[in-house]
Amino acid sequence: MPQDPADNVLGRLATALAPAGLMLRGGFHPAAADDVPEGPATLLLVGNAGPAMWRAFQTSGMGSLDAWVRNVVDPVAACFGATTLYPFGGPPFLPFQRWAQRAEPVHPAPIGVLIYPDYGLWHAYRAALACADRLDLPPVAAVPSPCETCAAKPCLATCPADAFTSAGYDVPACTAHIDGLAGADCLREGYRARRACPVGAAWRYEPAQAAFHMRAFRRAQG
Repeated sequence: MPQDPADNVLGRLATALAPAGLMLRGGFHPAAADDVPEGPATLLLVGNAGPAMWRAFQTSGMGSLDAWVRNVVDPVAACFGATTLYPFGGPPFLPFQRWAQRAEPVHPAPIGVLIYPDYGLWHAYRAALACADRLDLPPVAAVPSPCETCAAKPCLATCPADAFTSAGYDVPACTAHIDGLAGADCLREGYRARRACPVGAAWRYEPAQAAFHMRAFRRAQG
């Protein structure tokens, strides 16, 4: 059987992931410096934007998002002869943020996470598909960061704990804030700093989704 053209493979992958609210988030041909395990010829990133994935996860009845992602992505990968890599399960953790910047036009935002020109800060990377074949991939669009033209930087000015500075992200300050009454809205709806960003407002997470991720962040801090 002749091999499917790359664009057909990517299209079928996207179709297979869509019912779970997941999407292909670009890809690249790894080099040694990319630290991709086992040296695949092509790496495709899988992620989400907005509330679609959350809605699918909620209807599944599963309590663990990581387990649910595996339950969705592993069978899809197997159908296409790919192996799966995940941003969770460490340490050590795989450099998904670095891979993302190779795969699509995302840029570091002032608060440390990656911003996408359309989705803003309301997106994430959930898995990667390591493919033995070298697929023809569309070029990554040369789109500048929306932060470059944002003079007000409301993401930095809005944080009540002043946790985001030029020195980096002050995790203890953030944790102490959300543990108090003054931080109840951050714990319930997501960081004020993230909500202050005007980019991608249409993709904002639903409150229950934001609260779920905030609780996970808080548990991770001990």
